[in-house]
Amino acid sequence: MSAGKILVVDDDPQIRRVMKATLVAHHYEVIEARTGEDALEKAPHEMPNLVLLDMNLPGMGGLETCRAFRAGSDIPVIILSVRNSEKDKVAALDAGADDYVTKPFSIEELLARIRAALRRSPSSPEGGPRSFTSPGLEIDFETRHVRAQGKDVRLTPKEFDLLRHLVANAGKPVTHRELLQAVWGPDYGDEPEYLRVFINQVRKKIEANPAQPKYIITEPWVGYRFAG
Repeated sequence: MSAGKILVVDDDPQIRRVMKATLVAHHYEVIEARTGEDALEKAPHEMPNLVLLDMNLPGMGGLETCRAFRAGSDIPVIILSVRNSEKDKVAALDAGADDYVTKPFSIEELLARIRAALRRSPSSPEGGPRSFTSPGLEIDFETRHVRAQGKDVRLTPKEFDLLRHLVANAGKPVTHRELLQAVWGPDYGDEPEYLRVFINQVRKKIEANPAQPKYIITEPWVGYRFAG
């Protein structure tokens, strides 16, 4: 039984071979692409569940490829890169990546990141909110439909899960670690740059003035609070 279909995008054939052998051994189906252009051409036909995308590609770079995927799809994208600076991670997350893994990495780490990216929270968790309504914001958590300032808003799955967890704890500060583990999984907790990027993305989509947010409030040194 397949654990999912993964599109591996890397211009190094040896890396693709190793990745394919490893992933197949763990019951994933694998599609290979050498360039970003090749990946974008194959994805609509192959319908992968996740993309492993090398940052440094010939022609269309990894970030540009990631943006192209994100423009038309919610497919999870994990960026793989030799670069380890926060600036590079933030650039990848800003481009729409769900996660960022630095080379060299262990197979166990990569598999854990893949499982986390493929993980989908239930659309209506027991005890969680079913909806939220205010003059400037309407959220239906069962249909995953969001309207802000009278316009329909498209959130990625990670953005939606982040917003839902904040609304479920409305009025209470939620720590960085709790948010990371609720949205990305139990192996996370020390990636505050992930939250900064995703919170900014959500604010741009739901706040009338993202620079002076009404709904998602920063709690310095702690985390964030939803002020509904």
